[in-house]
Amino acid sequence: MMQHPSRTVNMTRKKLMEQDLSKLDVALLHPLTPEVISRQATINIGTIGHVAHGKSTVVRAISGVQTVRFKNELERNITIKLGYANAKIYKCEDERCPAPVCYKAYGSEKEDSPPCNAPGFENNKMKLMRHVSFVDCPVSIQ
Repeated sequence: MMQHPSRTVNMTRKKLMEQDLSKLDVALLHPLTPEVISRQATINIGTIGHVAHGKSTVVRAISGVQTVRFKNELERNITIKLGYANAKIYKCEDERCPAPVCYKAYGSEKEDSPPCNAPGFENNKMKLMRHVSFVDCPVSIQ
């Protein structure tokens, strides 16, 4: 619910960090502030390369999003048009949780503090570290 800027504003989405704009100091915000990365990707990564060199596979492995979407692309198993995906990258809040299992990536729709799924650390929450936007760009080299 948004109201006039001088009034209290309640901007919450399911399982995302609550933002009370009446208490939010805009001067302190930066691209890694939790209030920002909860809702907006602040890092952009482009994968560019020749057909069938694994660009879409890397993006899918990190984000869980299939960037190959069109029928002719799926039939030929190649990316023809630009593909887009977002991912949130988390780290277990328990410092004893070992790498690499302390890290996990999900799509943008994931809540801000999901449970850790590393064996022995299931009772811990994960902290949102980065929100990344990918573009999958095929190049035809002849």
